[in-house]
Amino acid sequence: MTNLQGIVSGKCPKCKQGNIFADNGNLLLLREPKMHTHCTNCGYRFEKEPGYFIGSLYVSYGLAVAELLSLFIIANAIFESVFWVLGIMIGTLILLSFFNFRNARTIWIYIFQY
Repeated sequence: MTNLQGIVSGKCPKCKQGNIFADNGNLLLLREPKMHTHCTNCGYRFEKEPGYFIGSLYVSYGLAVAELLSLFIIANAIFESVFWVLGIMIGTLILLSFFNFRNARTIWIYIFQY
């Protein structure tokens, strides 16, 4: 399994077997994703130190900007009203918040895996 496949599937960067997240969360129930502290397969520790995942906020920001920029280009070509475009962008940002949270942390773990 390559690193890209591991990031997409949310697997441990060391063994590529265990899951990083125990629960994916639920936006409708306002339940955030829950992480394992260690890999269930090899024991790899995901959070190296307190505050380790603060850097993943930059990754999350980058993901959100890429998503919103592409959505803006598409929505602006379809709708003429700025309010529709803005509403679609805000709604999409809220719907993708847990997706970005999980992927940003997974990418951050893979960046600093060794």
